[in-house]
Amino acid sequence: MSDVTSIDDVQARLAEQDYVCGRALATVLYLSLELGRPLFLEGEAGTGKTEIAKAIAAALGRRLIRLQCYEGLDAASAVYEWNFAEQMIAIRTAEAAGGADRDALKTELFTEDYLIERPLLQAMRPQVEGPPVLLIDEIDRTDEPFEAFLLEALSDFQVTIPELGTVKAPEPPIVILTSNRTREVHDALKRRCLYHWVDYPSFERELEILHARAPQAAEALSREVVAFIQRLRTEDLFKKPGVAETIDWAKCLLALDVLSLSPEVIADTIGAVLKYQDDIQRLQGSEAKRLLDEAKASLEPV
Repeated sequence: MSDVTSIDDVQARLAEQDYVCGRALATVLYLSLELGRPLFLEGEAGTGKTEIAKAIAAALGRRLIRLQCYEGLDAASAVYEWNFAEQMIAIRTAEAAGGADRDALKTELFTEDYLIERPLLQAMRPQVEGPPVLLIDEIDRTDEPFEAFLLEALSDFQVTIPELGTVKAPEPPIVILTSNRTREVHDALKRRCLYHWVDYPSFERELEILHARAPQAAEALSREVVAFIQRLRTEDLFKKPGVAETIDWAKCLLALDVLSLSPEVIADTIGAVLKYQDDIQRLQGSEAKRLLDEAKASLEPV
């Protein structure tokens, strides 16, 4: 499936892509690659699940094919569609020419020339660089019928197009599924996968991530940012900030030439961290100062 040789090799390759990977995640990634099993990543939004797929695709030099899930997604939209506009043009052209053979025209219209490939079908096609990484993102947004279809597709790594027949992957793609756990995904699908819960990182790991993604930030500011975010996650918020928000906030502070956090700076830039008005209102007045004081008190002298 891939040329990774060990768990350490997985960590090293991801580090080259600026993705800081813990031992537990590197282990399940290695096993997924070695055994050819889909990997199911579950966790809060913003903890880096989607970035894992992007990083592993870049690390292996493979194409990344992303199926973004949403409510109402059906098998046809995920596999293929016919290009009706081009088919209608072909029909009108044949009619204008006169003497069109209906049977011949029908056969011609349903060929690969008029086929629009969607992510699942694309992932079944052979790729020059090797099997692609198929990211099925936010599977919890779909419904049970689509899960059942996906279960069959991932079991045999093939899809059927009635007009053309069955398309089977010459080599199974590297499949990564993610879920924000807005609902429980059926056990039958989870059983086909290796599983890993992607949690919020510790202070040390989040600081390491920030160093990799925003290396221009001074050490003191980076430590304050991470400490404040970590403290903020202990509050009763509608949506706790993820690692993505930590990185975004640090980049915003860099753009403003901020050297150290203050209640005023937090008030001006909190929209990079919290995305719901109720949460933002909780940090009005002295609340931001209290959290900042607690965050700074938790920092050990460097």
